[in-house]
Amino acid sequence: MTATGADREAAGPTTRGYWWWERRRGVALDVGLGLLSALECALEGVEFAGDTGLPVPVGVLFGLLAGAVLVVRRRWPIAVVLVAIATTPAEMGFLMGLVGLYTLAASEVPRRITAVLMGMSFAGTFIVTYVRLRQSVDEQADFGPGDWYVPLMSLFMSLGLTAPPVLFGLYIGARRRLMESLRERADSLERELSLLADRAEERAEWARAEERHRIAREMHDVVAHRVSLMVVHAAALQAVAPKDPAKAVRNAALVGDMGRQALTELREMLGVLRAGESVADRPAAVPLASVGRAAAAAAAAATEDGPRLDEVETLVGESRAAGMTVELSVDGEARTYPPEVEQTAYRVVQEALTNVHKHAAGAKTWVRLAHRDAEVAMQVENGPSDAATADAGLPSGGNGLVGMRERVLGLGGVFVSGPTDAGGFRVSAVLPARGAAA
Repeated sequence: MTATGADREAAGPTTRGYWWWERRRGVALDVGLGLLSALECALEGVEFAGDTGLPVPVGVLFGLLAGAVLVVRRRWPIAVVLVAIATTPAEMGFLMGLVGLYTLAASEVPRRITAVLMGMSFAGTFIVTYVRLRQSVDEQADFGPGDWYVPLMSLFMSLGLTAPPVLFGLYIGARRRLMESLRERADSLERELSLLADRAEERAEWARAEERHRIAREMHDVVAHRVSLMVVHAAALQAVAPKDPAKAVRNAALVGDMGRQALTELREMLGVLRAGESVADRPAAVPLASVGRAAAAAAAAATEDGPRLDEVETLVGESRAAGMTVELSVDGEARTYPPEVEQTAYRVVQEALTNVHKHAAGAKTWVRLAHRDAEVAMQVENGPSDAATADAGLPSGGNGLVGMRERVLGLGGVFVSGPTDAGGFRVSAVLPARGAAA
């Protein structure tokens, strides 16, 4: 099983590049097992030399070389098991056989190879054990067990020397693979969580940007319309003051009313913003996703308290009071729409009238509302400006049409604007009766 860098650092200094070992403790363990196996085989080599008539040094040297193979068990486990099987007739290498089978079963060697080598080791151990037991039984005349004794004892001893290391190795290998799988899954989950956090941050930033755009539209509609009317009335006041003091007084009163209305609407919007900020400005106690919910709550509160479609007549009256010739026509039976639909419809008419004040002073204007089965339509059209009417000199930021389009499209509606053949300008919008749900 591979280990991560953190695991290796926690395990202490490593010897990467020191052949095939990853840790120093692995080197120490394998070298220690190799020395024990070599010592065992060397002692057993003395008896092997006596049985075969070889010189004792040869038997000891053979045992040392065979037992020392256990050092490479991690690199070549198959070779270690084959050497252990080959030395089984010499009755040496028991430690090498046990450790070799365990290492083979715990490694990534295919299971069919492990099964074949286990079978070979079992067969070799069974044959040697059977022969030795049969010789021992035959040498003891007073010991006469049945014919079952030698095969049964040979079977038990062979299973005891092959099955436990293989089963334990299979368990350790499966456990290592499971831990590796869990570690990889944890790393994958950590990466996914990091990605989700980045996406949540992006969504929160998007929600903040949307809320800023909505606030900009509201501020533009409120300030532009009211202040435009105030400028128009102020210009009229300046023109008629020397000639008609009574009309000048009425215009001054209208200017004051417009200013107070503008301040009232701005104060309401700022109150909604402060209420939203009180929730969004607590990152330690509120999750990141609450930024979007706070923005949505602020938008919903502003929509609930916003203007309604039945106030369009009052809006048209204000423009008439400012000197504009406006005709209002309503088709169909008026009914109640969702707050966002009514507010959007009102803002479209309001901004269109503001644009007439800015760009077409003295132009005749037509405002049309149509209540249909599944939608509400509005159109504001003005003719060419009257050259005899003085321009109030209102500035234009170029955001009026953009804001109207964003409002209408945000509810799934249709927005069209452009000049007319008569030299005027037309703004048309159609909103679904059910708002964004449609």
